[in-house]
Formats: sequence, C-alpha cells, structure tokens
Amino acid sequence: MKRIYSLIAAALLLVVFTSAQAQETWSLQKCIDYALQNNIQIKQQKLNSDYYTNQHQQAKYNRLPNLNSTIQNNTSFGRSLGPDNTYLDINSNSTYGSISTNVTVWNGFTLNNSAKVAEMDLRASLEEMQKAKEDMMLNIAASYLEILFADELVLVAEDLLKITQLQIERTGKLVDAGSLAKGNLLEMEAQFAREELNVVNAQNRLQLAYLALYQLLELPSTESFRIEKPNLPEIGANMTLLNSMDVFKNAVQLRPAVKGAEFKLESARKQLLVAKGNLLPSLSFGANYNNFYQHLYNYPNVALKNQFKGNQRYGFGATLSIPIFNRFQTRTGVSNAQIQLENYEFQLQNTKNLLRKDIEQAYTNALAAFKRYIANQKAVVSSKEAFRYTEEKFNVGMINSVEYDQSKNNLSKAQSDLLQAKYEYIFRTKILDFYNGIPIEL
Repeated sequence: MKRIYSLIAAALLLVVFTSAQAQETWSLQKCIDYALQNNIQIKQQKLNSDYYTNQHQQAKYNRLPNLNSTIQNNTSFGRSLGPDNTYLDINSNSTYGSISTNVTVWNGFTLNNSAKVAEMDLRASLEEMQKAKEDMMLNIAASYLEILFADELVLVAEDLLKITQLQIERTGKLVDAGSLAKGNLLEMEAQFAREELNVVNAQNRLQLAYLALYQLLELPSTESFRIEKPNLPEIGANMTLLNSMDVFKNAVQLRPAVKGAEFKLESARKQLLVAKGNLLPSLSFGANYNNFYQHLYNYPNVALKNQFKGNQRYGFGATLSIPIFNRFQTRTGVSNAQIQLENYEFQLQNTKNLLRKDIEQAYTNALAAFKRYIANQKAVVSSKEAFRYTEEKFNVGMINSVEYDQSKNNLSKAQSDLLQAKYEYIFRTKILDFYNGIPIEL
C-alpha cells in the first residue's frame, strides 16, 4: 500500500514537473530585477527616502523670506465710528487687508546647519534603501542556489532509483530461473519503495525552494516559473580565496551600511551645531502693508479710492532676539546633541565591526566548504568504486541485499554531501565577491 501511495505521489509530481516545462524561464538577474521593482520592503524604503527628500527641500526653503496676506470682513450693528471720528448709531461693514514678509538675516547659522542635517539624513536614507536592495539580492541568490541544489538532489535520487529498478528486473529473472530465493526480490522491492520516497522528498524540497523564491519576489505561486540553470564555476584544488582582511578594506569603502552610518554621524555633528546656534542672538528683517475700508449704511460714505488712500499704513523694521534665560532648555539641547553624536560614533564603529565579522564568517565558511568539497570528491570516487565492486559481488551472489543497499546508501550520502559543499562554497564566495564590489552573477 505504501508503494502505491509513493507511486501516486511520484506521478502527481511528474505531472507538475511536466507541465512546468512550458513555463517561462527566469535567470538570476531577472529574479533580482523583479524583486527590486516589486518587493514591498524595497517600496517602503523608497517612500522613506521620498520623505527625507521633502525634508531636505523644506530645510533649504526655510532660508527664503515668507509672505503672508490677511483679509478680514466685519459687519457691525449699533454704534460705529463715523467718518468725522464720532460714534454714530448706525450699521456698518468694514474690510481690513494686510500683507507682510519676514526674513531671517542671521541666527547663528542654524538654518544652514539644519539644511545640512536634512541633507545627511537624506543621504543616509538612500544608503539604507541600497542596503535593503543588496540584502534582497543576497537572499534571492541564496534561494536561487537552493533550488539548483535541490534540483541536483532530485537527479541523484532518481539515478539511484533507476539502478534499483535495473536490479529488480535482473533479480526477478534470477528468481524465475530458480537461481535466487524470492526473498532477495522482496528485499529489493522494499528498497525500491524507500528510494521512491527519497525521490518524492527531494521533489518536495525542490518545490518548497521554489515557493521560498516566489515569496521573496512577492509573486503568487499561481504565476510560477522555472529558473535558468547557469554554468556554475568548476571547483578545483588549486582555487584560492581572497583574504578576508583585504575584502574588509574594500567593503568598508563600498557597503551602504557603513556609508549610511557615516552620514548619520555627520548629521549628528551638524545637529550639534544647530543646538549651539540656538545660544546665539538672531536677527530678522520684516515689512508690512495694511489698509482699511468702511461702508456705513444709510449714511454718506467716503469714496473707496479716497479711503484706500487715506487708510493705508506700511512699515518695516529689524528684530534682534537675544536669548538670556529659557530654563536651560537650549543648554540641555546642546548636551543631548553631544550625547547623540557620541552614540552615532559608536554605531558607526559597531557597523564596521559587524561587517568585519560577517566577512570573516563568510570567509571561514567558504574555506570549510572548499575543504569539504575536496574531501567529498574523493569520497564520491571511492564510494562509486566501492559500489561498483559491491554490485559485482551482489550480481554473483557473494553478498546479500543488505550489504548492497548499504553500499548504495553510502554513495548517495557522499554525492549529497558533495553537492551541499559545492553550493555552500559557491554561495559564500559570491558573498565575498559581493562585499568586494563584484555584482552577484551565476
């Protein structure tokens, strides 16, 4: 019954994979391009950068003079001031108008430094957006390589299943001829059922790897695709890795996480200057123009032209504001700005330390994967030879099916370990290349 279920599952997956042949094929670069345009986190980072763009523009606009106008209309009932400057018991309608402007001449360079703060915040947000994009690229590359790895595991499992199928056919003929007991055939069929399950599990792993990639791309599984199988680099014993410290020296100049932390630190420096500028006097210049028109009901009125001419007022002046005592708020602001500056200095150093640790970890993992790959290459060669020898002995009845299955399982594990080391090494070296300023390509 288990074999029947396995066959049904394998058949269903075969239908899925067969129908997938007509699906569109996506390269790694196409996956990355799609994610950068459609991923929600990237879009949110873009909105964050747009916000800081507006803040920067506003900080620059704050240097300009302002211009404001006021118009007011009132209707009064009862006693009102008449044209002869006496109060009369009469209804009236009055319209007031004014226009004014004010410009800051000097305020301890607070406006200029505030604009620089906004500029540094904007540049930091742009670096954060770039970091989000690069994190997405690495995640997609990892998911892409996981699919390639899972696909090769399917091929390994299917190859072993084919070998077992050939042995079943051969063993069946020997049983029919009376050369072997039927128990040998039953054991081979049981092994075939187990290997069928291994194929199904490998295919399930491949489908889950695709699902993980679809989700990274914010792509519904109903709009699925198959990935392009690139020509991966050959791994040889003569390959060398870039020194982790050399990679770090380049990465610290290139990585957006470091650049973003540097811009935030510079923003904190300018914010400290803004806080100190609030301790200084400020000078501003202003000008205004006012006019007034009044209409008295059932009473002789001065002509509109004459009222506008007689009621107009205008003036201009300068204002010097000197901070004397404001409950130590300004000095507290300076102290807090200094604390914030020191905090961002620590953040920058911590960002560099984390980058160095990530590079060292990637280097160590790549080196370990390379060593495992070389060792597993030898293990696969030895396992293949051992299995060939075991298969020959099994065919002539010198060993039983248990020993035969054990030898084949050893070969399967060696091949799986080799593939795992291969893709681990490729991914880690791609990370090192990426930190070194080389784009991710397969």
